[in-house]
Amino acid sequence: MNNIKRTTQVLFLLAGKALHAQDKKIRQIGSLLTSLAKGHEFKQIALVRSKILIMLLIAASLHADAQTVDSAKIKEVEENLTAAIRLEGEGSWTISQRMAYYHVNALSVAVIQDYKMVWAKAYGWADDSLKVPATIKTLFQAASISKSLNSVGVLKLVQDKKIDLYGDINNYLTSWKFPYDSLSKGKKISMINLLSHTAGLTVHGFDGYSPGEPLPTIEEILDGKKPANSDPVRSMYAPGLKSEYSGGGTVISQLIVTDVTHEDYGHYMYDHVLKPLGMTSSTYAQPPVGKKSSLLATGYRPDGTEVKGKYHIYPEVAPAGLWTTPTDLAKYMIETQLALEGRSHKVLDQQSTKLRLTPYIDKGTALGVFIEDHDGTKYFTHSGANEGFRSNYFGSLTGGNGVIVMVNSDNGEIMNEVINSVARVYGFKGLYHSRTLTHATVADSVLENYTGEYQLTPNFSLTFTREGNHLYGQGTGQPKLEFFPESQSRFYIRAGAIIEAEFMRDGNGRVEKMILYQNGAHEGKKIR
Repeated sequence: MNNIKRTTQVLFLLAGKALHAQDKKIRQIGSLLTSLAKGHEFKQIALVRSKILIMLLIAASLHADAQTVDSAKIKEVEENLTAAIRLEGEGSWTISQRMAYYHVNALSVAVIQDYKMVWAKAYGWADDSLKVPATIKTLFQAASISKSLNSVGVLKLVQDKKIDLYGDINNYLTSWKFPYDSLSKGKKISMINLLSHTAGLTVHGFDGYSPGEPLPTIEEILDGKKPANSDPVRSMYAPGLKSEYSGGGTVISQLIVTDVTHEDYGHYMYDHVLKPLGMTSSTYAQPPVGKKSSLLATGYRPDGTEVKGKYHIYPEVAPAGLWTTPTDLAKYMIETQLALEGRSHKVLDQQSTKLRLTPYIDKGTALGVFIEDHDGTKYFTHSGANEGFRSNYFGSLTGGNGVIVMVNSDNGEIMNEVINSVARVYGFKGLYHSRTLTHATVADSVLENYTGEYQLTPNFSLTFTREGNHLYGQGTGQPKLEFFPESQSRFYIRAGAIIEAEFMRDGNGRVEKMILYQNGAHEGKKIR
């Protein structure tokens, strides 16, 4: 009798694990195991054990096949990175080749398909000097992706009727008040303005602080008082006119959360957002206390040198302070997709999720996310850039697909190439952005005609110089970059985004201006 009881317990245990598997066929086997466990006749225990063994072998075989398929796709992703601009006849690269090329020490990626994370993988070194390998548990600074989760936390308070999304922010600020002035034109700033970057506020982003440096309070940050290293957060113009990215506005939302809840911001976000979403590896703590140093990625400069102190500390936690992994961000993304369809509500219900993903004022800026239409498929997205870290994610509004990439480098170009590869392998519509160009041969004498300074705005010009048969352009306050010839008069930069320059001649054949193609066409007159 005891043997029968033990066998039944084993059957139920195996059935439970099988029923929660992602593979449909394995779940069907779980149903069979459950039926067998519920049977009342166990006259031949050996026969029952044989059935269990056979079913486990079948399940293992199916699981192995599923893993083989994923492994094949992972390998395909790893070996087919493509840049935004490819030369005709140029092949693809591997992740390891591009990490070496860009001096990226660690890269971590997660892929979502049909509302499930199908795989996650990390590459390289979380800390190169200590030879700490990167794993899927390695935490990276999410930088401005922090704003996406912040919006979830704020809208939870709106959903719970603790904040009026359209009310004056000073109704909720108690430890500090926003100093309205004539620039706001008598209009009041609301929480929806802060979340959608439509508050007309200053301070785009933050530099953070090296470990050991004095850290300012939130009030000192908002007023630009030492030891804060950023300007005061003030009005540039009236709220509600247009979208103007402001990390400073997100800091105000951080203070509102603490003033309304009377909780530490990081504690509130963990208890009410991160934990319910299953993002238990993530933290807004700055510095990340309670996390093993071996789990924290070290930040690196574009040339691969280490950031002083390994990473910066960001007391501006709402816009920049989240430490997380692509695996945890995948949980946020999947919940967002399911909540949008009314199939889950771990934090926000369907109505609140729709509101969060609806652009406000303009066509692309929603609440803590940006909405982009790629070939008819809409994605919610956000990127991040802290000192020594870059990150990016795309999640489809329908279909449950997405990708998250994080690196511990100031150079994030490889992320676009990984996203290209994932999009091609998995058929994610609109996310593959690569253009093939021919490489023209231009005489040195023609290149010499293009050298000189071209003024695009009163404060910005682009200066072209020639070194042998190579043409270089350098913008005001920017590094010098090589421009490659596409034709006799049109040149391009090989970067994450397609940037081109076309030189125009007057009726006498003299070069008189240059058109820069970057988010539109910008004319620059040759001034010398």
